[in-house]
Amino acid sequence: MGMLGCLHPSPSRLGGRNQPSCGGAKSAGTLLLMACLWGTAAESPGGLLRLVGGPSRCAGRVEVLHNGTWGTVCDDGWGSPEGQVVCRQLGCGTLLSVAPGTRYGEGTGQIWLDEVNCTGEERDLSECRARPWGEHNCQHVEDASVECSDSSITALGTLQLLNGPNRCAGRVEVLHNHMWGTVCDDGWDLVDAAVVCRQLGCGTPLSATSGAHFGRGHDPIWLDEVNCTGTEDTLFDCQASAWGNNNCFHGEDAGVICSASEMSVATKLRLANGSTHCEGRVEVTHNGTWAALCDEGWGLAEARVVCRQLGCGRALSAPGGFHFGQGPGQMWPDSVSCVGTETALSACKAKPRGNGTCHHGREARVVCAGNSEGDQVRLVNYGSRCAGRVEVFHNKKWGTVCDDNWDLLDAEVVCRQLDCGRALSAPGGGQFGRGDGIIWMDETNCTGMESTLSACRARPWGINNCYHGEDAGVVCSDSIIPEPAHLQLANGSHRCAGRVEVLHQEEWGAVCDHGWDKQDAEVVCRQLGCGTALPALEGADFGTGPRRIWLDNMNCQGTEPALTKCRASPWGESSCSHGKHASVVCSGSAVSTFAPVRLVDGPGRCAGRVEVFHNEKWGTVCDDSWDFMDAKVVCRQLDCGTVVMAPRRAHFGQGQGPIWLDDVRCMGTEAALSECRAKGWGVHGCEHGEDAGVVCSGSGISDLGSLRLVNGSDLCSGKVEVFHDQRWGGICTDGWDLAEAHVVCRQLGCGAAHSAAGSAWFGTGDGLIWVDAVECTGTEGALFECKVKFWGAESCKSRGHAGVSCSASADLDPGSSEALRLVSGPHRCAGRVEVFHNQQWGTICDDSWDLNDAAVVCRQLGCGTAMSAPGLSGFGQGSGPIWLDGVSCLGTEATLAECPVKPWGHHTCNHVEDASVVCSGSGIASIPRLRLVGGLSECAGRVEVFYNNKWGTVCDDSWDLRDAAVVCRQLGCGVALSAPSSARFGWGAGPIWLDDVSCTGEETDFSKCQAKMWGIHNCHHGEDAGVVCAAGNSSSADLQLVDGPHRCAGRVEVLHAGQWGTVCDDGWDLNDAAVVCRQLGCGRAEAAPGRARFGRGMGRIWLDDVACAGSEDALAQCRAHPWGQSNCNHGEDASVVCSDANVTKEVQVRLANGPNRCAGRVEVLHEQRWGTICDDSWDLKDAKVVCQQLGCGTAVSVPDQAHFGHGLDPIWLDDVECTGMETTFSQCSLSSWGLHNCNHNEDAGVVCSGTDPLQVRVQDGPGPCAGRVEVLYNATWHGVCGSRWSLLEAGVVCRQLGCGPAQSAPVGAQLRQGDGHALLEGLSCRGTESLLLECQQRETGLGPCTQGSAAGVVCTKPKGATTSCSVLIALLVLVMLLSGVLLWLNLKRRCMAAAQAGARQHPGDQNTSATSFRPVGAIYLPTKPESPEDADTEMTQLMKEDAAP
Repeated sequence: MGMLGCLHPSPSRLGGRNQPSCGGAKSAGTLLLMACLWGTAAESPGGLLRLVGGPSRCAGRVEVLHNGTWGTVCDDGWGSPEGQVVCRQLGCGTLLSVAPGTRYGEGTGQIWLDEVNCTGEERDLSECRARPWGEHNCQHVEDASVECSDSSITALGTLQLLNGPNRCAGRVEVLHNHMWGTVCDDGWDLVDAAVVCRQLGCGTPLSATSGAHFGRGHDPIWLDEVNCTGTEDTLFDCQASAWGNNNCFHGEDAGVICSASEMSVATKLRLANGSTHCEGRVEVTHNGTWAALCDEGWGLAEARVVCRQLGCGRALSAPGGFHFGQGPGQMWPDSVSCVGTETALSACKAKPRGNGTCHHGREARVVCAGNSEGDQVRLVNYGSRCAGRVEVFHNKKWGTVCDDNWDLLDAEVVCRQLDCGRALSAPGGGQFGRGDGIIWMDETNCTGMESTLSACRARPWGINNCYHGEDAGVVCSDSIIPEPAHLQLANGSHRCAGRVEVLHQEEWGAVCDHGWDKQDAEVVCRQLGCGTALPALEGADFGTGPRRIWLDNMNCQGTEPALTKCRASPWGESSCSHGKHASVVCSGSAVSTFAPVRLVDGPGRCAGRVEVFHNEKWGTVCDDSWDFMDAKVVCRQLDCGTVVMAPRRAHFGQGQGPIWLDDVRCMGTEAALSECRAKGWGVHGCEHGEDAGVVCSGSGISDLGSLRLVNGSDLCSGKVEVFHDQRWGGICTDGWDLAEAHVVCRQLGCGAAHSAAGSAWFGTGDGLIWVDAVECTGTEGALFECKVKFWGAESCKSRGHAGVSCSASADLDPGSSEALRLVSGPHRCAGRVEVFHNQQWGTICDDSWDLNDAAVVCRQLGCGTAMSAPGLSGFGQGSGPIWLDGVSCLGTEATLAECPVKPWGHHTCNHVEDASVVCSGSGIASIPRLRLVGGLSECAGRVEVFYNNKWGTVCDDSWDLRDAAVVCRQLGCGVALSAPSSARFGWGAGPIWLDDVSCTGEETDFSKCQAKMWGIHNCHHGEDAGVVCAAGNSSSADLQLVDGPHRCAGRVEVLHAGQWGTVCDDGWDLNDAAVVCRQLGCGRAEAAPGRARFGRGMGRIWLDDVACAGSEDALAQCRAHPWGQSNCNHGEDASVVCSDANVTKEVQVRLANGPNRCAGRVEVLHEQRWGTICDDSWDLKDAKVVCQQLGCGTAVSVPDQAHFGHGLDPIWLDDVECTGMETTFSQCSLSSWGLHNCNHNEDAGVVCSGTDPLQVRVQDGPGPCAGRVEVLYNATWHGVCGSRWSLLEAGVVCRQLGCGPAQSAPVGAQLRQGDGHALLEGLSCRGTESLLLECQQRETGLGPCTQGSAAGVVCTKPKGATTSCSVLIALLVLVMLLSGVLLWLNLKRRCMAAAQAGARQHPGDQNTSATSFRPVGAIYLPTKPESPEDADTEMTQLMKEDAAP
C-alpha cells in the first residue's frame, strides 16, 4: 500500500517546482486496469441491454441479451420502476416514460422476460425479480418500451400525435406520471384541436377526429371531457376531467389533423346528378372546387355515413358502373374507409389511393332511402336536423303531420328514418311553430318497428280534421349532440363579445371591418344566441386576430339567419390590412342586466318548473304559447345544453308566489328569457296549474329513453332497467305502481300494464339502482316525461327493483318467434341466442353449433338467411340458465324446437360458450363471407373471404393467433389453436383480397379487423394464411393404430362421417407419423412404414397426400386431399410405430429428502413402488416438467450426484428426455422402466422456485458482495437470524450472488442489526448448495430472532469480477510495487544529494531540514504522530485519490 503514497509529496514541499511526482506511473496503471476491465465488457450489465426501434439509443423497445440471442421484454407489470432501472443501466439519464404495447414496433424472436418487478433502486435489470428466462404468456404486440431523458424524445415535450403520416396528424397522446396515454373524444372538437396544433407548431386544425380514427392506443386514458376555449397555450391549460378519470375505452381515442400535415380533409359534401339530393355521385370540395370520390374500397359503410351526413336516412346501395354519369374533371386524391357509425365523411379514415389514378366511371355513388316519394321526412324550425316540426314529402309537396295519436312510437320511426338515434320526445300542439300548407298525415299509428313513417297506419294522405296548431314534432337523441361551431367571438370577456371569426375549410379567420355596421352585428348576435347588438365600444381592443381574413365587404340586411347568408366578397379575397377586423358586443354579454332564471322541482338543475327572479321575488311562467323556442333560451341561459321537452300544465308541480310572465314568445336567439317578448311583468290571466316547465339535455334524463325489460317471460314483462353511464341499472320500487307501469308499457309498445311487479318476480340482477323514485300520472308517453329522481342517489328505501307485466305478454309456444330472441347485438337479427323455457330466458351452448343451426334460428325469427354462427360468447356472456346443448339441426327445420338436442338444462358448458347468430336481416349483410378450405374439416384450412362476388385468400403478412381467433369465433369453431402461414393448406387461386390484417382478437367479425384496402397487397399465393380452430381439432377418439403389437403401433385409421377408414402412404413420412404419435399420446415417432406393413385395411381410404409439418397437434390440422379423394388401394395403407407402448396412465412424481416439497431427490411411482431417476442427461428441461406437475413454479437448478442423499431401490428411469413443453412427466420420452446403468450416487434432484422463491441480497456493506444478508419472503425483504450462522451458509449466499467463496460470516455487532424479525432461523446448509433454496429450512417463518443479531457475509471477490481479471490486477499491483521501489531509490539518491548541497550552503538549518524531510520516509511520512484511526483515514483518502482519473 505504500506505493499509493507516491501521489502525495511531503506537505512541506507542496509548492516546490521540483517536487517528485508519480503521474506517469499512475497513468500507466490506469491504462492497464482499463485493459483488464475492457476484457469483461461483454459481460457487463450495460452490454446485455439495449433500446431499439427508437430515435436514439435512449428510447425504444427494450431488448436483453441471453444465451447469445437478443430478445424482448413483455409489458406485463411493466412500469416506472422498471423504466428507471433501464435508463440508469444504459446511462441515459432519468426516466421520461414507459410504454406498454408496440410503441416502437413488434420485436422478433425470443421474448426473454415477463412480469419484471423492480423497486426502481436496482443498478441493472438483472437484479429485478422476473419469471425465468424465456417463460412468458405474451405476444410481441406486448413488447415493453422505455424513453429516457437523454433521448431526442425530450425535445418533443409532453404532447405527441402518433400513428399518422407525420408529426402533425395522428392520435393525441399526452405524457403524465412517466406514461404516455390517450385523450377521450368526449366533447373533443376543433377548438381543442386548435390548441394541440398551436402547441406542436403545426399550424391550424383541419379536423378533430374521434372514434380512434388513427387506431386505438394503449392504457392509460389520461384525459376526458377536454374543453378548451381555443386561446390556451397548451392542452394542459384547458379544462378537463382529473387525470385518469374517464368513462371511455380506446375506441374513443381522439385525434387531430393539423394544416402542416398536408393531409386532405373533405369538407362540403353532395350527391350529384341524381333524381333527388339523396342519390347520386359522391362529390366533396377540394381546393375550392367540387371533386369526385373514387370508388376504391367504397361500400355500404361509407354510403351510410354519406346518407347520415346529408339527412337522407339509411343507405340502400352503393352502385358501381356508370350510374349518375361521369363526374367533374377533378378527383379527390384520397380513398376513404369508414366504419359506418361516423357522423360525417370527414371523420372516416382517408389515405392516398393505392393504385394511382382513378379513371372516369370509377366515381363513388350512393342511393339513400330518403329519395323515394312518400318516404321523405324532415324536421324543421329548430336549427337541428334531428329535432323540430315533422314534415313529409308527398305529391311533390311538403306538409305537416297532425298530433292526433302522435306518440313516442311514431317519433321512434322518424328518428330511425333520419338516422338520428332514438326518440326522446314527441311534442304536439305546434311546439316547433305552426307550419303552413297541407297537413298530409293524421291519426298516425306506428308500431315503432317500421322503417319509414309512410309505412305506418294512418288516415289517407291529406284527410284530417286538424289545424296547424296541432302540428306534431320530434326530438331525437342526436339533436342533443352539440354541432361544431362555424362562428365565434374571440378574445372577449364573454362568449357574446369579441372579434368576429368564421370557420372555413377547417380554419378560423377574421372578418374585415370594411362596411361593417349594426345590421351585420345583429346577424352575428342572433346566430350565436347572444341577443341583440349593442353599440360598438370606443377603443375596444380584442387583439390582432388570425392572419387569415375570410370575409370582406359584408352587407347584411339584418334578417339573415347566419352570417354566411349575407352578401360579401368571395371567400379569402380581401384588401383589408392586418388588425382592421370586425368586432361585436351583444346584449348577452351584459349578464348582470338579465333577470335570473332557474328550474325547480325536477331531477336536477337542468330540468323542472321555470321560475324567474324579479322585484326581489321568484315567480313562475305561464304556459300560454310556451314552446321549444322559449325553452331553448332557458336551456342556453342556464348552460344546460339543448331542449328535450317543453312541458306545460304544471308538469313539475304548481309553484307559489307571483306568476311573472305570460305569453312568452322567444325567437330562440335571445341570450336570456327576459329578452323575449311577453306581457308585462305580473300581467297574466293564468293560475299555477298552467306553470311552464323545461327539460334540457344537461339533465341526463334522455338516458331514460334506453329502456328494457329483463328476466321476464317475454319482451313485454320483466324487471325495468335503464341504460346510463354505459351500464344497465334498475328503478327503485318506492312509489312504484300501475301508473308508472302503464308508462313503461306504452313506451315499449307493449300495450297496457297488467301489473307493477317488484324484485320477488324478476330478481334484482347485480343490484345497481339508477333511478331512485318515479312519479307518473299514467298518461305520459315515456318514462322521462314523469317526475324522476336519479342517478344512483342511493336513497331507495325498499331496495327493491321495479318490474312490469304488460298486456302484450302471452304464454309462449316453443316454436314461436316470441320464444326465441337474439340479444346484445346491433339489431334484433344479430346477437346471442336465447330461448324461453320454464318462465325464464336462457342461453344455448356452442358445442357443435354451426351455420345449419343458425339458419333455423334466422328462419324462425323471420330474419333472412344465416351469415355466421359465432361461438365463444361472440356477443357477450349471458346470465341465468344454459337451456340447450348439443343442438344438431339439418338446417331445413322451421323452428329450433324441431332440431335434435339434449334435454332442457342438460349441459357441460359455461357462459363463455354461449352461441350467437348473425342473420342477413340484421343489415350486416355487407360483411364478407368467410371459409376455411384445404383442411380436413370446416374449422381448419386456408382462409378465404368472399368479396366482389369472388372467393380470395388472405396474405400471411403479420398474420397471428389474434387474427385466427376472430376467424374461429366468426365460424363458430371455438378457439384458435394456430395461425399457420406460408400456404400450409396449399396455394389458393384467384385474388388475394387482404393483406396486413391486424385484429385485436376481440372482434366478432373478421371484416372489423384493420387491413389494407381490398385487393391491395404485395404477396403471392405461397403466402396464403391458414387457421386451425379447436372445433377442427380431432381428438384421439378420431384416430387409431390397428393390427399392431400395441396401441402405439399399427395401421393408421381415421374416423370420418361415422366410418373408420385408412390413410394412403403417398408422401407419408416421419413428420406425419410424429403428429399421429402426439395425438395418441404415444411419445415420438420411430417409423412411418407404408405398403400396408400391418396388413390391408377395409372400407374407405379417407386420406391421401397428407403433408404435416410435424408440429401439429392433430392429423386434422395437416394438409391433405379432401376426405375420400385418393388414387390408392389398400396395399398402400400407411402405418406408424411410436416410441411409447407402456405409458398408459399418469406418472406420479415427488421430491424427497429436500428442504421442502418443491426441492429434493426425484422419485416416481411405478408398480406401486417409489423409485429414483438416474441423472444421465438430466437437465433443466426435465426439471421444468417435474416442477410444473407438482405446482412448484419453474425449475431453478438440477443438482446431481445424489445431492439430496441416496435413494432406495429401484432406480426406475434413465436417460429421460423432456422438451420442457410437456404438462406432465408422463408426456416426456421415458426409457423402459427399470433399465439403467446407474447407482444411487447418480440419483437426480430438482430445486423448484416454489410459490415463494428465496431471493437474496446484501445490505449496508461496502459493496454488493459484503453486508447484512436479506431474503425476499412474502414480497418483503427480511434479515436472517445469526443463530447457527457459519461459513457454510455464508458460502451458499456468496455463490448465489456470484461473489466467489465466503471470506467470513459476521454476526451481530459486526454489521448493522436488522429490524428484529428474521427469516430462516436455524438455517442449515452443507456448503455445497448453489442456492439457499437447496438448504434445509423446514422450520422457517417470521418471528423475533432470539439472539438479536443479524447474519452477514463477506465474500472474496466483487460481483462480476472474473479470475482472468484478478490475475491481471495482481500483475498490475506487482508492476506498481517494482515501479515504486525504483522510484524510491531514485528519489533517495536525488534527495540525499540535495541535502548534502544544502548542508554545505546552510549549515545552520540542518535540524529543520532533517525534521521536514527524512530520506527514509520519502514516499509518505507525516510530520507529526498520528493515531491508528487517523492513519487509516489517511490511507483511505490515498486510495480514493489514486483511483481518481
